[in-house]
Amino acid sequence: MNEMMMAALSITADACKTPQKYFRSTLSIDQKSDESPVTIADRETEDFLRRELLKRFPDHSIFGEEFGRKAGNSDYEWVIDPIDGTRSFISGNPLYGMLLGLLKNEEPQFGIVRMPELDEVYSGDGKSAFKDANEPLATSETKDLSMAALYINEGEKIAATHPTLFQRLCTTGQLRRFAYDCYPHMLLASGHIDAVIDFDLQPYDYLPLVCVVKGAGGIMTDWDGNDLTLQSDGRVISAANQDIHASLLELIKKP
Repeated sequence: MNEMMMAALSITADACKTPQKYFRSTLSIDQKSDESPVTIADRETEDFLRRELLKRFPDHSIFGEEFGRKAGNSDYEWVIDPIDGTRSFISGNPLYGMLLGLLKNEEPQFGIVRMPELDEVYSGDGKSAFKDANEPLATSETKDLSMAALYINEGEKIAATHPTLFQRLCTTGQLRRFAYDCYPHMLLASGHIDAVIDFDLQPYDYLPLVCVVKGAGGIMTDWDGNDLTLQSDGRVISAANQDIHASLLELIKKP
């Protein structure tokens, strides 16, 4: 597993050159069937990741955002989001990420989150997690949700579909910020914030994050408290610890 992790770190480091060469340049933007944007940077980055992974692990399966699933002859499957935050990317916001996770029999084994414009990388195997491969990560010790720093991802979607919950979230915790994409979850893994509520995600958006958050001591589940899987519905909680997690679940379940 360590060999695969090291290979993945190397491949993703090389892959960062692709989005970086397009960042803050004039790009043609296409709309996918779900009306989300996609660019040549998304496609070229995923193509690079797929090619390099298959060179080293030719029997593994691959599931990526842009090119779907390629079945292999192994229990292992790589999950790829080449640019997590395409809207951030095309608007010049440097907080887009690159996500790569490895599953075995659909169970997350490790995950890697690279932030190309910040020159940061986060990795974890569910037991430990690191920033830049050598700085151990640990979640915060805040236990009381009323004292927590809470990030609300995809706030407009939550407001449209769960307006009562959205109003509750807007008065929860000591500090609240609205955000998107993977970086808030890495802020949580780093101990800077205490909770993230996320919504309408795909497996390649959340599965690479799970082992990093858990490896740092946090909890990452769906809104019902269940482990995240390929079949999860895209509603996600990241919490620094059991106390914050339990409080968030209670908040979500209120009528």
